[in-house]
Amino acid sequence: MAFWNKLFAGNKKDDSVKEIVPILPQEIYQHANMELQDIIAPSALEINPKFLHLGDKIAKTFYVISYPRFLNAGWFAPIINLDKVFDVSIMIHPIDTNQILRKLQKKVAEIESQISMREEKGLVRDPKLDTAYADVEYLRNQLQQAQEKLFEVGLYMTIYGDTMEEIDKAEAEIKSILESRLVYVKPALFQQEQGFRSVAPLGTDELDVTNKLNSAPLSSIFPFISFDLTSNRGILYGINRHNSSLVLFDRFSLENYNSVVFAKSGSGKSYMTKLEILRSLMFDTDVIVIDPEREYEYLAETTGGRYFNISLSSNHHINPFDLPTPREDENPADVLRNNIITLVGLFRIMLGGLTPQEDAIIDRAITETYALKDITPDSDFTNLEPPLLSDFELVLSGMEGSEELVQKLTKYTHGTWAGFINKPTNVDINKHFVVFSVRDMEDELKPVAMYLVMHHIWNMVRKELRKRLMVVDEAWWMMKSKDTASFLYGIAKRGRKYYLGLATITQDVADFLQSSYGKAMLTNSSIQILLRQSPTSIDLVQETFKLSDEEKYLLLESDVGEGIFFAGMKHVAIKVIASYTEDQIITSDPAQILAIKKAKQELASKEASLNDDELEKEIIS
Repeated sequence: MAFWNKLFAGNKKDDSVKEIVPILPQEIYQHANMELQDIIAPSALEINPKFLHLGDKIAKTFYVISYPRFLNAGWFAPIINLDKVFDVSIMIHPIDTNQILRKLQKKVAEIESQISMREEKGLVRDPKLDTAYADVEYLRNQLQQAQEKLFEVGLYMTIYGDTMEEIDKAEAEIKSILESRLVYVKPALFQQEQGFRSVAPLGTDELDVTNKLNSAPLSSIFPFISFDLTSNRGILYGINRHNSSLVLFDRFSLENYNSVVFAKSGSGKSYMTKLEILRSLMFDTDVIVIDPEREYEYLAETTGGRYFNISLSSNHHINPFDLPTPREDENPADVLRNNIITLVGLFRIMLGGLTPQEDAIIDRAITETYALKDITPDSDFTNLEPPLLSDFELVLSGMEGSEELVQKLTKYTHGTWAGFINKPTNVDINKHFVVFSVRDMEDELKPVAMYLVMHHIWNMVRKELRKRLMVVDEAWWMMKSKDTASFLYGIAKRGRKYYLGLATITQDVADFLQSSYGKAMLTNSSIQILLRQSPTSIDLVQETFKLSDEEKYLLLESDVGEGIFFAGMKHVAIKVIASYTEDQIITSDPAQILAIKKAKQELASKEASLNDDELEKEIIS
């Protein structure tokens, strides 16, 4: 407060006269002593009738002159949440209840007299008088019952900017918002100094421009309001950067359980996803991850999950001809047909596309391959052993016009890629947390591997109804092919029926959004998360999500783990925060991972060198 008093000391000339007052006092030079207020004070102050110059900044003060008859709760929230630099001061002066009751009694008598005079003259009733009478009587009753109090309220705002154009733009925006709510403001002409001091943290009301408000409308001006996005239950996604409140959400309580995460490389998207997985596991949610970069291995080991490495030399195999067990409400014939259609899509990817004739041949060959194992639409195939890819090749080779298809298929049955897909399934996903890594798979085969893994997961999901979350990291791989994109979209669309939430994560935003399936998945995701974006894709993101310019620049300038969290029609700026223990488990920082491994190795070598008694003492210490 001493700083503000010093700022305006000796500044009491005619307000219409421009003057520049040096802020730093002569005593600083004389006594060689600088205080905090001397450091933070602007270099000079220039007072104008319409604004103030505070060093390099311009300040302009306004006050509210009129309110509507009713004020709705939160009417001031759009002003509080503006992405502008401004200060707000609310001056509240209580009025003695007895004094105001006497005035209201006189007012009631005046209104009754006017109403009676109009009746005596035979004039029609005046709605304004009737409304005023009802309002005054209601206020009198509330005051007499001590349910309301009356206050003189002054609402002042000071906006800041670098140029007058910036000030004028902010003024027009604020006026537009307030006047749409029938709240009118005026600039403090020739009172900018008094207005600035009234808004400054001095507790003095030098403008003294007030309106009478009772308790209820006064409470609607409560200034500590900002966008809030939370629910009564769920996991902690992060901290609201507007007001430091918690962003709590349960994806399984929304209209669908899907989410998308868009971010550039190194912005914290995998970190955020692993944090959600870790917290979801504590709420009895089964999590299945398709990991293209082997980032989830340590998390799976730490939480007691299962980790499967899918590659050409891996011991883990998935048979694409596996069939899900039909549920009680499903027809076995429909299950078989759906699986055949899915397999046609897989072969379309494996063989580099199919002509309509080849498509028909593949479809017929799959049906006959199942028939070899007595699997038909009319049979009970629950406990029957499914065929292998080599069985399919045998059937296909005996069909007319299939020579080229058989030649392409040979590399999957006898060539380098035979060990990947031509063996019985030996992976079991009956665990709370399961990770399928495709990092060591050749890039050419990654879409095939991801499609195959998702097909296997989908069969297991349909087999038993449980709360599950499936995470597809680097989902842009799935967008490369129409069939993989279509299959992923089908899971997003049908997952809710089987209590499955699909979380897709991608850094290649352009490829994802330019795909028709990518846009469809976006509309079928109740939760959307945008972290830091690259300048090359930010315009596409802004157009897709209808972001303001301020939100656009927020995404460009966000730090790691910061961005915007969308849930339905609402969104807030979010910051992802993990505890120390969580951070040690989910970190993707190579330096931090090396430090953790080094600490483990040192601990292991120390344990090996100590005998039992020494080890016990070491652990206790």
